[in-house]
Amino acid sequence: MPFLGTGIAAIAVASAATAATAALASAAGVSREVSGEPIPVSGFAVLTALFSLVGLALAAALARWAARPRRAFLTATVALTALSLLPSLTADAAWSTRALLVATHLVAAAIVIPALARRLRA
Repeated sequence: MPFLGTGIAAIAVASAATAATAALASAAGVSREVSGEPIPVSGFAVLTALFSLVGLALAAALARWAARPRRAFLTATVALTALSLLPSLTADAAWSTRALLVATHLVAAAIVIPALARRLRA
C-alpha cells in the first residue's frame, strides 16, 4: 500500500486542521453546542481521524479490487462527504454552529481526499 504513509500524514494534518478550525471559531464566539451539549475541540480531531481512517480503508479496498481505483475513490468520497453534511445542516444547533460543522467536514475532505486520490491508480 504505497499510500498508507501519505494517508496517515493527511489524517494527522486534517485532524489538527479541524481542531484548529473549531478552536478559532470558538474564540470568535461561535458556539460548539449541539442539542445543548458542547463538542470538545478534541472531539473534532478524534472524529476526523476516525472517519478519515474509514476513507483510508476504502482507498485500500479500491486499490486492490477496483478497475479504476482513483475514479471510484473520488466518486465515493465526494458522495460520502455530501451525505456527511446532512446531519450538520439539520443539527439542533445555532446556524453558526451548523456552519462550523460543515466547514470542518469540508476542511477534512479537502485535505484527505486529494492526498489519497493522488496515490491511487487512475
